[in-house]
Amino acid sequence: MNNRWAQLTIGIICMGLVANLQYAWTLFVVPMDAKHHWGLPAIQTAFTIFILTETWLVPLEGWLVDKFGPRPVVIGGSLCVALGWIIDANATSLVHLYIGAVVAGVGAGCVYGTCVGTALKWFPDKRGLAAGLTAAGFGAGAAVTVIPISNMIKSSGYEHTFMFFGIFQGVCIFLLALMLTRPRPPAHAVPAKRMVASKIDYTPGQMVRSPLFWVMYMMFVFVAAGGVIATAQLGPIAKAYGFAKLPVSFLGITLPLLTMALSIDNLCNGFTRPLCGWISDRIGRENTMFYIFIGEGVAMLGLMEFGHNPYLFMFFAAVTFLCWGEIFSIFPATCADTFGSKYAAANAGTLYTAKGTASILVPLASVLSAIGSWNAVFITAAVMTIAAGLCAKFVLAPMRKRWIDNTVTEASAYGASASS
Repeated sequence: MNNRWAQLTIGIICMGLVANLQYAWTLFVVPMDAKHHWGLPAIQTAFTIFILTETWLVPLEGWLVDKFGPRPVVIGGSLCVALGWIIDANATSLVHLYIGAVVAGVGAGCVYGTCVGTALKWFPDKRGLAAGLTAAGFGAGAAVTVIPISNMIKSSGYEHTFMFFGIFQGVCIFLLALMLTRPRPPAHAVPAKRMVASKIDYTPGQMVRSPLFWVMYMMFVFVAAGGVIATAQLGPIAKAYGFAKLPVSFLGITLPLLTMALSIDNLCNGFTRPLCGWISDRIGRENTMFYIFIGEGVAMLGLMEFGHNPYLFMFFAAVTFLCWGEIFSIFPATCADTFGSKYAAANAGTLYTAKGTASILVPLASVLSAIGSWNAVFITAAVMTIAAGLCAKFVLAPMRKRWIDNTVTEASAYGASASS
């Protein structure tokens, strides 16, 4: 179990087991509203609470991982993952639903922060690829279960589905957590010369005092917002367009359009993470950001313009997820490159809170669509992602180069003074 590829595999599976908490949520929204009539904005507030809890507690969970190792943190997360959906299954008021969102968010954050942080430590020579493979589990994990979840909701109700999958996912994560060990990267695993990496390990406190961190944070918020909105609102958008239940065929499989779209989107969301992480290891983090972020903005404009056609809706939704999911591999790798490996779990977790900040826009998107149209939502999200792509190339890249150059100078000066 001390083999780093074995540990990476365990992390990927754990990530896949918590993916439903986010990516299958949209399947539960309409059935819950049909039964309780709480209203879509109120129900989607639970999704925002989940994202905020999942992301904003990751710095603390990352600190626990850095101090005590991955095993106890993931064990605690497994218990919260199960309990969160059990609470959702029995929720009779919005308060209960929001409590379930908090508990599930804690569980997902424990698993996510641990698996990504330890992958960055195990693979200093392949950070983009390792973070991408780990994040792929979270992005693509729901693709395996979205069809069973959808079918179970139809046959047994959303309450039974919450209960069954909550317990199943929690038990599996608990058993896998017992096999996790502290990262011990091999001596030869050093960053390649083509990778721009810091020579100094910065604590989270030191990191957040640097303007460079806040540029990365702003970019993360801008790009994450579009994908988080799409994740939460894809079901309501398809329903508003009138073809959520329309049977469609792809590769000989016929499913309702929304179910088919979610399956394809989750596969794209997972596939892009290791792919773009691997690409960023070779052509640079900022260059990859530039092309992919602009691609996401163009895809959302295409969804706005051509999305009323069922098949074009599926196509542009898939491209949106293909150009969005990579932020969960590129940003953690960039963070570890810039601020060092020693505190990688806590530092990457601190940057990951940007996803929680972006989630605040999910209920606002529902309100904006109600008083205006979905077009306003698409345009706003597209402008934000395109701006982030331009910022990566023309702002982040020169700032980060100066930062790395300074760390090399400081490390050399410290080494010279220590030897004398």
